Amino acid sequence: MKLSHISLALIATFFLGTNMVAVKIGVAHFPPVFMMAIRFTLVTLVLVWFVKPPTGEWWPVFGISVTMGTLHFGLFFAGIAGTDAAVTAIIFQLGIPFGVMFAWVLLGERFGWRRGGGIAVAFLGVALIAGSPESRSSLFHMGLVFASVMAWGLAAVQIKKLKDVDAMSLAAWMALFSTPQLFIVSLILESGQWESVATAQLLHWAVLAYAALGASIIGYGLWYFLISKYDVSLILPFALLNPVFAIVAAMIILDEAMTPVRIAGAVLTLIGVAVVQLRGRQRQLPES
Repeated sequence: MKLSHISLALIATFFLGTNMVAVKIGVAHFPPVFMMAIRFTLVTLVLVWFVKPPTGEWWPVFGISVTMGTLHFGLFFAGIAGTDAAVTAIIFQLGIPFGVMFAWVLLGERFGWRRGGGIAVAFLGVALIAGSPESRSSLFHMGLVFASVMAWGLAAVQIKKLKDVDAMSLAAWMALFSTPQLFIVSLILESGQWESVATAQLLHWAVLAYAALGASIIGYGLWYFLISKYDVSLILPFALLNPVFAIVAAMIILDEAMTPVRIAGAVLTLIGVAVVQLRGRQRQLPES
């Protein structure tokens, strides 16, 4: 890889990793699903004018907007409200193992004992963190994040079936279709939406803009650019930096502690995910 492209990979993973902290700050003020709806509104307004429509794939893209846009992102934003950003970043790494398992169940794709072992190690790492007695994270909210990652894995299978829809077009149209769904869910399940808008300060709008523009557009824009330039197996290892940036940012900005148990769980999870990633070449999906 060119040195300039390595720099772009680091910038992309920086935005995607630190986005966890931005979201954590945002959902402390905005109702979580409502914040996600605003984020997708911004993404749609910026991207939809510059990408091709998914001609012939409207219904598959709408289906992805339900699993990825509404279920995954909605559950993720609701879950991180009661979960430490560092813990969320680690749990989020299970998306790759879930994608492999759903592909096995729904598409008949097989995986060998090495990837199976990697999946087991990744889940063991998350279980270690979830069972940690010093955890400040709510088990309920951790469960929501876990469910959001399951939805991510299911969306991975849906995206595998897409034809002639590039990544940025998918991101734009998924955001467009998901936005009204998320506003409806927020209207039914949440309260205080307009009060949060009226009382929002510069910090709250800044983290919302960071999540929408920094992560969704700059982070993923650079990531997809690199995927188009290089073999996927060469780019995938950089994705392991996402939780590293998230953890460091959470420690510095949110004063979250990385205990020995968390460190051990994070290491196990990342080792497991690395084995799964490097033994297969999956198309990478939008994260948080």
